[in-house]
Amino acid sequence: MNLKKIAMYVGAAFLGGVCTLLLFGVSQLSIFNVGDEVTENSAVTDIRPISYADARNNAFPADFVEASAKVMPTVVHIATKTTIRTSSVPPGMEMWQEFFGPQWQFPQQERSNVRQGAGSGVIVQPNGYIVTNNHVIKDADEITVTLHDQRSFTAKVIGSDPNTDIALIKIDIDSLPVVTFANSDDVRVGEWVLAVGNPFNLNSTVTAGIVSAKGRNINILQQKYAIEAFIQTDAAINPGNSGGALTNALGDLIGINTAIASPTGSYSGYGFAVPSNIVLKIINDLREYGVVQRGFIGVSIRTVDAELAKSKSLKVSKGVFIEEVQPNGAADKAGMKKDDVIIKVDNIETNSVGDLQEIVGRRAPGDKVSVLVNRNGNEKTFTLVLTNKDGGENLTEKPTIDVLENLGISIKNADVKTLKTLGKPSGVEVTAIQQGVIQKHTNMRVGFIITKVDNTVVKNTDHFAEIMKNKSGGVMLEGVYTTIPGVFYYAFGM
Repeated sequence: MNLKKIAMYVGAAFLGGVCTLLLFGVSQLSIFNVGDEVTENSAVTDIRPISYADARNNAFPADFVEASAKVMPTVVHIATKTTIRTSSVPPGMEMWQEFFGPQWQFPQQERSNVRQGAGSGVIVQPNGYIVTNNHVIKDADEITVTLHDQRSFTAKVIGSDPNTDIALIKIDIDSLPVVTFANSDDVRVGEWVLAVGNPFNLNSTVTAGIVSAKGRNINILQQKYAIEAFIQTDAAINPGNSGGALTNALGDLIGINTAIASPTGSYSGYGFAVPSNIVLKIINDLREYGVVQRGFIGVSIRTVDAELAKSKSLKVSKGVFIEEVQPNGAADKAGMKKDDVIIKVDNIETNSVGDLQEIVGRRAPGDKVSVLVNRNGNEKTFTLVLTNKDGGENLTEKPTIDVLENLGISIKNADVKTLKTLGKPSGVEVTAIQQGVIQKHTNMRVGFIITKVDNTVVKNTDHFAEIMKNKSGGVMLEGVYTTIPGVFYYAFGM
């Protein structure tokens, strides 16, 4: 099966998340941002990858008993709950709504649906920091972590990166066993690996296989700046393994299991893991900066294959072809040009887009890299200063999410005459509802006048934004409609 055919089956590829995963049931998952607040700002300075290349010169164990015993206590089960609220006109009133038209407001019947998901995670710090996949915890209202010894804790999200599908969560406990990071650059095709996780909610499952390929790009992450450089393995991986460990034969982490390619959604021999060196970069950035510090070359690229080499009359048969050079980007400033073929970065071969993404993805804005290119048969070396996505060389600041954007509403000061008629001293009127917290967790409709937030009277739009800016946890909005009698309440979590 070639990769094009594999890509046809990746619709159910993410292995565990916020959709319900019943025993032997598979649900399709998607990826999007999670705007989570970073609660600590210290780097994970005590996590470093180790090299085990020298270990290959020694006899490897005849089985994986010791490796399994080493890693299993560091792998956790993650359960999530997400409440989805929908509303509709009560039965029997549909014909009246159709008759009077959409401008008339009718009482709404609210329905709540709790979606449950399951996945895995790996403990990376003894004080409760756990790495998992972004799609496992995305949009979850409640995250429960169960340790190998069956103790359970509520987790909070420290940060996430949809571009790599990596997230960092934390539970409040100390003295936990932690995984040992291996240097994923040392991983070789054909070597033994173990996949450890919780497939189908079967806790602490270990499967074995080999590394089938490196630097795989399977086009499963849909973000604009997605990094796909997966380690491919044939170790049995199934729904629920997401966020679990892929280790070498010594039990050291070489990747986080993320996706499978399968016509059924279950194991078919193709599993994909984010390399440990990328994982390490992501979790360090999330803790220290609250956002991933990713460096950019400033080019549009594609992998060199036989067809491209022939059509462009290239002098090389492998590498990364530059289709476009972004003006004033790192490559442009260094003198690189369209149709150059990148052969190496920092003396590491770049035989595919995945290879290049993995190498550059571990660098930050302002870092210098040495790039070897082939230009019309001649090799040239350029020194690039990587930029952020905006073209600057400064580190990226954590984005601040506007409170109204997060809520997904637009508001204006309520009409004074309307407030007087309703017997309310002040309030703000909801003029539009887009995707956000309000739409997800309530059946609020346009025209709702917010008069109180947790018993605090809302004076105007600025006052409302100021109140909501510092809110966390549960929030109760009180207000009225001009067309429906009575006081309405909408509760949700921030």
